[in-house]
Parts: sequence; structure tokens; C-alpha cells
Amino acid sequence: MIALIQRVSESSVTVDGEIVGKIDKGLLVLLGVEKDDDEAKAKRLVERVTTYRVFEDENGKMNLNVKQVGGSVLVVSQFTLPADTKKGTRAGFSRGAYPTDAERLYDYFADHCSEVLPTERGRFAADMKVSLINDGPVTFWLQV
Repeated sequence: MIALIQRVSESSVTVDGEIVGKIDKGLLVLLGVEKDDDEAKAKRLVERVTTYRVFEDENGKMNLNVKQVGGSVLVVSQFTLPADTKKGTRAGFSRGAYPTDAERLYDYFADHCSEVLPTERGRFAADMKVSLINDGPVTFWLQV
């Protein structure tokens, strides 16, 4: 399971012209689910995402996590993250989970995040327009 996290000052997801998820200060989490992922991996990734220190403390050091700064999380499904891009000019998607499994684990991940801090989400498998102001920019790839 992969989370591409971006520290944002604001972010939103729009589907068919309607905003379905919106946060201010926090993390935009693009979530990719791979074939062998399960609830244990999802739970571990939630722990990593919500405790990863990406926000600055009073000394300008990245020592604070999203919970410590009172931030929120916006979780967006991103089936392209597990893509195989090692050769050729077109991605292969054989490492990605089947849609039913991916949706179940996406929901599990987002539900688990919402137990820890305010969480918004995109709409699984929808054509989403993601808007963000990346604060920094700060972007990290977390994988379990």
C-alpha cells in the first residue's frame, strides 16, 4: 500500500462540478492499493501517515505531525501509484489491487484515519479534479 502525502494549506476534490471533499491545513493523501495489501497494511499506513513529521515546529524544523498541528486529511484513491513504469513508455497496472479489493481497503484506510483526526475523501473510481496548494512544497512517498 502506498501513500503519496503532500503537506497542504488547502486541498479539495471535485466530481462532476461538486466539491466532495475539502480541507484546509493538513495532508492530501493519494492512496494506491496493491494486490497483496490487507487491513493490517492499511492500519500501519494510517499510523505512519498520521504520525509522520512534516510540519514545522517553532524552530522551523519538520518535527510535528498532522495531529499536532490540528490539521486534517483528504484521502484520494490513486490507482496509478502502484503502476510499473520501469520500462517502455506506457505504465503497466498488474501490481494494482482488483477494484473491489482496492475500494474496500481505501474505505478501511479513510475510516481509520477519521478515528484519529478530521478526514475528508474523494470518490473512489470517479473522475476527480484534485486541487491543492502544496505547502513547501513538501511531498513524501510512504509505503508499507
